[in-house]
Amino acid sequence: MDRKPKVLVIDDENANLTMFRLFLSAYGYDVKLAENGAEGLKLFEKERPRIVFTDIKMPGIDGFEVLKRIKELDPVSQVIVITGHGDMDLALQALDLDATDFINKPISRAALDSALERAQKRLSHAGKPSGPACSSRKEGGFAVFEVDGRLDEKTGVALLQDWRSARDEAAGVLIHFTDTACMNSSGIGVLIRLLSDAAKRGRKAVLTGITENLREILTMVGITRLTSVFETEEEGLLHLKKATSGG
Repeated sequence: MDRKPKVLVIDDENANLTMFRLFLSAYGYDVKLAENGAEGLKLFEKERPRIVFTDIKMPGIDGFEVLKRIKELDPVSQVIVITGHGDMDLALQALDLDATDFINKPISRAALDSALERAQKRLSHAGKPSGPACSSRKEGGFAVFEVDGRLDEKTGVALLQDWRSARDEAAGVLIHFTDTACMNSSGIGVLIRLLSDAAKRGRKAVLTGITENLREILTMVGITRLTSVFETEEEGLLHLKKATSGG
């Protein structure tokens, strides 16, 4: 990857463009700015940046159309959508269109740093031989699933099959999302089915590695009522051990 990779920011609010330019330039990125979707698509075709930030709500060509066209031109590009606080339904629609991630306005530096880090890691994995999007193992009597790719309808079928094979012997289940993991609404549906089945059978369940933004979506759809969420896999396993031992 270039030492100063290009990043394109598309937003119709000048204040946001200024903020992105200051932060990203300070990080060493070669920053390209566009004030609307049409200009942004022209810049993308000319400059071919690997990372794109685009606002969703813009006059003319909106962020959804920008996302679709960029993914058609370069499926590997990392497109991070910018949404208003509380617009989780729009964020979910963007994830269904293969957005890499999303960040909410007003944009915090921590959220920007997290989105950039995840995009860079996904780019570094692009083109390399990859293992399964979801893998499973047993640890301490628990079923542990690691999501290292896109959790969608196809990969979700394999995840549910693995759970059904392990659930009778597992005291609980942990699902860990790596830095290169992502999901869409179908993947969220899989999580709901798996966690509901675990609860029905009296099995404890935890999620780990979930970003703060994605946690908002999981809360909106009710998943956080079915499970506890922890930052690391180690924290999640410790919680399961205590919960199943009565400690």
